[in-house]
Amino acid sequence: MHGSALTAELRQRITFPDGHADVWPLFYDPVLFSQVIDALAEPLRDDVSKIVGIEARGFLLGAAVATRLRVGFVAIRKPGGLFPGPKLTAQTRVDYRGQHNILRLQRAACGAGDTVALVDDWFQTASQALAAKWLIGQSGARYVGTSIIVDQLVDAARQQLAPCHALISADELG
Repeated sequence: MHGSALTAELRQRITFPDGHADVWPLFYDPVLFSQVIDALAEPLRDDVSKIVGIEARGFLLGAAVATRLRVGFVAIRKPGGLFPGPKLTAQTRVDYRGQHNILRLQRAACGAGDTVALVDDWFQTASQALAAKWLIGQSGARYVGTSIIVDQLVDAARQQLAPCHALISADELG
């Protein structure tokens, strides 16, 4: 399933049961989940040594994409989770819920010589993505782009994250 067939499937499976998007159904179907991982991995295939994923769905998607590409996976954690050793931290801008988060990256996870891409499910305000990009740069690694399922970004935020590859835009979900 590629292109328009995957887009049609995403339109069907991503629902808004309580007024909030539910992307979890994409994980339930092993064939669809594998196709989503393939599509997220494809634009990153040539220039990546590590994939970063932000807690929580970014962990699932990022680790799966890293496995598909046979590269390392780097976790970025939010407050509350254990994370041993020295860390870099960044505060996000206000997100879609009007909240700030503190994101943490282990210093030893990536560094000079690494080319790092960010994988996640949905970017709405880019607050977490931009903080993750900053952490990648602070580690000494080179940010090479992002791959997401749903893009709801304004153009300026998308340009800050470029190249920003998305499987579908939020507008296409209706």
